Amino acid sequence: MSFNAKLTAVLKKDRRFVDEDGELVLAAVQDHAWRIDHGLVKLLLADKEIKAKFFDEIEGHWVFNLNTFIEYVSQKNFLDNSYTRFRNRIGLTVGGKYLRERGDVALVWPYKDCVLEGGQTKEEEKRKEIFFNEVLAEDEITRLLAPKLMTGFARYTAKGKQAVEMIKRSEDGTVRENLIFRANNLLALYSLRPLFRGLVTLIYIDPPFNTGSDSFNYNDSFSHSTWLTYMKNRLTVARDFLAPDGNIFIHIDVNESHYLRILCDDIFGRTNFVEEIIWSYGSASGGRAAGAKPVNIHDYILHYAKDYGSRRQYKLHTEYSEKYINDWFKWTDKDGRRYRKRMRENGEWEIQYLDESKGIPLTTVWNDIKQVYADPRAYKENQAEHAELIRGFLTQKPERLMQRILEMASQEGDIVMDFQLGSGTTAAVAHKMKRQYIGVEQLDYGKNDVVTRLQRVIKGDKTGISKDVKWPGGGDFVYCELMKYNEAFMERIEAAKTSKELVKIWKEMAEGSFLNWYVNPQMPEHAVKDFEAIGQEEDGLKKQKRLLAELLDKNQLYVNLSEIDDPRFKVSDEDKALNKAFYGEAYNA
Repeated sequence: MSFNAKLTAVLKKDRRFVDEDGELVLAAVQDHAWRIDHGLVKLLLADKEIKAKFFDEIEGHWVFNLNTFIEYVSQKNFLDNSYTRFRNRIGLTVGGKYLRERGDVALVWPYKDCVLEGGQTKEEEKRKEIFFNEVLAEDEITRLLAPKLMTGFARYTAKGKQAVEMIKRSEDGTVRENLIFRANNLLALYSLRPLFRGLVTLIYIDPPFNTGSDSFNYNDSFSHSTWLTYMKNRLTVARDFLAPDGNIFIHIDVNESHYLRILCDDIFGRTNFVEEIIWSYGSASGGRAAGAKPVNIHDYILHYAKDYGSRRQYKLHTEYSEKYINDWFKWTDKDGRRYRKRMRENGEWEIQYLDESKGIPLTTVWNDIKQVYADPRAYKENQAEHAELIRGFLTQKPERLMQRILEMASQEGDIVMDFQLGSGTTAAVAHKMKRQYIGVEQLDYGKNDVVTRLQRVIKGDKTGISKDVKWPGGGDFVYCELMKYNEAFMERIEAAKTSKELVKIWKEMAEGSFLNWYVNPQMPEHAVKDFEAIGQEEDGLKKQKRLLAELLDKNQLYVNLSEIDDPRFKVSDEDKALNKAFYGEAYNA
């Protein structure tokens, strides 16, 4: 047995260092090595040859040579499995050295997509990922990111769901529809880019926070790089949508805020960073206050501009509190008007009347907007606002928060985008504030869905900011989906309850799907028996699902616009006409 094989076998004895397929996870090994993990050290000491390689004897004591070990396991020839090597070698690098190997840092990203759901519903409702990141060749990436066919077009008005007969456009050809897409947001963004490049005034997103409790179900030792790659791929294309005076606001918490800031500096330019907003949303009470650790009651909102000097940004003020008024506006004139005195630089006194004051200039700490709670009684002052809150959607943002952001950086008629739409707060507020909006959400939340919420808005919903903006109801939006192909098989695989169902799906895949080039579409009897045997193993159904998912060509999850006339996809005449109307000039580009 070679030394590499022996070392690999020894490391695999610790379950912390292997994935569900029994492959060695180098990221986990390296992470524990840097911490001088006692379990790892004991493993290495147990073999004489390994001990001699990575330990120095000093006066009868064996001392772990950390640098030698890290350098050895990091060399490209240590593992034969290129995929394992690849997935564990993504992250912060410079000059081929990784973060812990160098004192300076740069962002280096290979072409790798993370098609992740980013679900934010209750744990039992989350869609679990059953396919993983794949290394794609450049021509596959081109195909993956090509504009997709749309289907399921529907217009929603106060009268309900209606057929889409036309796509409204301005004189210059810009699509002037409120749009809601059910789609993988990465693919939707690339599909929409030809239509809205340089036209979006404001982007707000509330992505998964990578807390360990959302849908990024990856080994903790490399989930960080996965999340960063997911964000990188989407923010890079999102920048193309921003108008010259456009702004993007990214909502995040402490888990990834520091790395996200570095990533955004790379994508948008460090000089285009505008501000970091602290949203202090709650109080130190309840279960969160039970431990010794200080209670976290804030999120971050990172604000970047397309171009700092050209950005659209309006000065806002917050209302004075009663205490502030009593402390500062101490005087009253003969007409009963309250005022305060302020000394100018020239030493003269200036009188400022309360009824002429705009309020306190907005700061980067927002503590006057409370979060949405499952029970509106948690804050009595919020009962009216949250009377029809979306129960079960734990990360729903208050409409007042979005209202403030839209007031900061947009006007009526501007285009607003949210490609992590979730419960639909951005779209609901944009609708009430007369902005055009583009929303993308992959998951269907049933009764908590954005389509249902927007229907209430159109009918004159009285919750949220409705009273503040005197919302009467009205307007409409267009809904559509990406046309599925291999994705339809992915969903069926995921929903399957038995091995028998999976064998049936496999047969249908062999006859009517796009498989990876190296896959034999035939189903010999012995292969089926082997597949069924896997189902009898521990977590067998899960393993079977993953095997089937790996057979599918991931750049054929949806139908490309260029294949609109391909008879294999059975595109209806109605969908053909609407896609041509929707894409317009981009259709022939």
